[in-house]
Amino acid sequence: MLKEEYNERIDYLFDSDLKIIQSSEVFSFSIDAVLLAKFVGLPITRGKIIDLCTGNGAVALMMSLRTKAKITGVEIQSRLADMATRSIALNGLEEQVDVYCEDIKKVVKRVGFHQFDTVTCNPPYFSERQTPNKNPNRSLAIARHEIYLTLEEAIHVSSQLVKQRGKVAFVHRPERLGEMLELMPLYRLTPKRIQFVYPKQGKDANIMLVEAIKDGRQGIKVLPPLFVYDEEGQYTKELLTLASHRS
Repeated sequence: MLKEEYNERIDYLFDSDLKIIQSSEVFSFSIDAVLLAKFVGLPITRGKIIDLCTGNGAVALMMSLRTKAKITGVEIQSRLADMATRSIALNGLEEQVDVYCEDIKKVVKRVGFHQFDTVTCNPPYFSERQTPNKNPNRSLAIARHEIYLTLEEAIHVSSQLVKQRGKVAFVHRPERLGEMLELMPLYRLTPKRIQFVYPKQGKDANIMLVEAIKDGRQGIKVLPPLFVYDEEGQYTKELLTLASHRS
């Protein structure tokens, strides 16, 4: 299951019994993936979900705890897609979750237009303008910088994939909220829920979660702030129970 030449290891996925294959040589999952998987509204028993920029499969795996719907991950980096596929097998989830190694800008031709009830995306955060100096590790640079995928492209593809009245959810940096709110309506996505995430009390928000509906009614609900760590450095109860009312 593990590939020793890739310095791989098996970790537990956040507060679950799920296991995930990781390596220091490529992008590992972070709290961003956990938040997205817990935040988004999901169909419970049937339907289809697609997770764009799935990386090593963390969001797809975490969502499997909340739904019995079919989940498909899409990842452009072959090594990460392979790690995600093996993690799916490690958890015995092959019947529910699969992964395509594909450029998401091309995936619509493979899976079809408007086939999914929910689309999730944890895209590269940094535009060319924000960070001209990229990480020398090519895998990390692709995951963090808009080399193969811009925010607008991610929004456009999400709109092509989701059904009418379906949900699209992004995790991103707060400084790109204005851009996201401008772009989503251009592709018939109506922002409906926003939540800002803070490392702890007294710190600025460093993560935002945005959920939109395809051709939904206007009106945005800003949810209460979410703090990741409490004063003792432990995960807050609000974080650990975030998904309990999201489905």
